[in-house]
Amino acid sequence: MIHSLPTPKSKKAKVQVGRGIGTGHGGHTAGRGTKGQKSRSGYSRPRPGFEGGQMPLARRLPKLRGFSRNWLSSGVQRFQLPLSLVAEVIADGKVNVETLVENGLIRPVSKKISVKILFDAEIDKALSIEGIPMSAKAKAAVEKAGGKVA
Repeated sequence: MIHSLPTPKSKKAKVQVGRGIGTGHGGHTAGRGTKGQKSRSGYSRPRPGFEGGQMPLARRLPKLRGFSRNWLSSGVQRFQLPLSLVAEVIADGKVNVETLVENGLIRPVSKKISVKILFDAEIDKALSIEGIPMSAKAKAAVEKAGGKVA
């Protein structure tokens, strides 16, 4: 009977801090050390990414090419493509957002994509461009090469 009782475990009393010198952890700093953020009342832990006032890593690194801070806030990913590159990469004459993605000219990260084709050189391939905004010069160059813009 007595052998089936649980053994008494010694329990150390929890130390109360900041309750006077007699507790051993009480006087003036109550075990928090001297000065600094961790010694102040209200401190629990810094927010994620906080580096003690130093410029955080996320703000020190450069932003990706082709993106802007505006894109980060609005959620729209903007691409500007030169006309000669589009004509060089697209095999058949049909150009839309899907063919640009398939041929690796744009790599969408967000669901909202804004693409614009800009003029950089004359082309000799007849392209059929659908649903993509273009600069006026690029539109004229496509039509001059025998293509059409819808």
